[in-house]
Amino acid sequence: MTASPVSPATRPDPLAPADLGPVRLRNRVIKSATFEGVTTGALVTDALIDFHVAVGAGGAGMATVAYLAVSPEGRTERDQVYWRPEALPGLRRLTEAVHATGAAVSAQIGHAGPVANSRSNGLPSLSPSTRPNPLSMSWDRAASEADIRRIIDDHARATRYAIEVGFDAVEVHLGHNYLASSFLSPKINRRKDSWGGPLERRAEFARRILQAVGEAADGRIAVLAKMNMADGVPGGLWLDESLLFAQMLERDGHVDALELTGGSSLLNPMYLFRGDVPIREMAETQSGIVKLGMKLFGRLVFSHYPYEPLYFRDYARQFRDAVNLPLVLLGGITDLAGMNAAMDDGFEFVAMARALLREPDLINRIQAESSTESLCIHCNLCAASIFTGTRCPLATTTQTAQPADLLS
Repeated sequence: MTASPVSPATRPDPLAPADLGPVRLRNRVIKSATFEGVTTGALVTDALIDFHVAVGAGGAGMATVAYLAVSPEGRTERDQVYWRPEALPGLRRLTEAVHATGAAVSAQIGHAGPVANSRSNGLPSLSPSTRPNPLSMSWDRAASEADIRRIIDDHARATRYAIEVGFDAVEVHLGHNYLASSFLSPKINRRKDSWGGPLERRAEFARRILQAVGEAADGRIAVLAKMNMADGVPGGLWLDESLLFAQMLERDGHVDALELTGGSSLLNPMYLFRGDVPIREMAETQSGIVKLGMKLFGRLVFSHYPYEPLYFRDYARQFRDAVNLPLVLLGGITDLAGMNAAMDDGFEFVAMARALLREPDLINRIQAESSTESLCIHCNLCAASIFTGTRCPLATTTQTAQPADLLS
């Protein structure tokens, strides 16, 4: 199939209301998931609520809370919120506060897998296959059949909790070589059983997760899947297989939209961001051997990709041609011209991250003056402070943006 470009005369207005599955959004702009770094004790804090209230009050159609792990060992670090009864009152306060701004709110759910820090969590990290984990300087354990079944069930439980506390949507994390994405990756998944090998078997874990989530949601909230178009590493998932995977998800019928992303938190973190690579600042947030290693070898690990507007557009257009599912375009969308270009290409929604970290009220400002341009300069200094809870270092004192997670 081939999607026809949308005529400027008939393209959707990105700033007008739109339906995402069963949810009505006030506009087509989604604040994408960026780890906020302010969840001491793995619980919601006032700072986390303030962060998302600023996004909602600033005009975005929906804010996405990142990253809410479905299992305790699925956290990237010990202070990350994970779904359990103790977390529910705070999450309910958060959804109520965001709703009071007129915005919807989504919960990004998933399992970090090999991106989890077992040393920080005090729990073994999981991967499709046994492999060294540079984050914890230890080894990932290959997920067992029991682990796989449990984690699928954990996604369904997280979805039911999300409904209970008032979220409008869940975004299932299938990207960045978190656990489901690492199963999809032929580079990381070296299993010889029914969960490894050809794409159909590598995709089965993610498909069962989405089936469990879709059944738990039962049309009461929207279900999105955030999936890699490309891992950005030799031997990883690439467009030839990710396009087929997207078609599988469309046939399965458990998602309301796909958010298209790329990159690997393990193997090529900067593939998603584009722009400057602040190695020195990122190293200063680490300690011990990790800090030393980053200073010595960071330039070899963190590749540089020049920033350009709509940098995932060419990849994403191929998905627009391959599936009829609603698609969310992210990557270098910072102004109304970029939003309109996405609508012209047939995308139903756009996702913004760094631009809203810099200016949470950017959407309101664009609505007031269509020529408004973002102040974000793509320096990526926000990525250097992901665990400190500090705002964009270039933001004014009246802004409340928080730092981005490296590949939430």
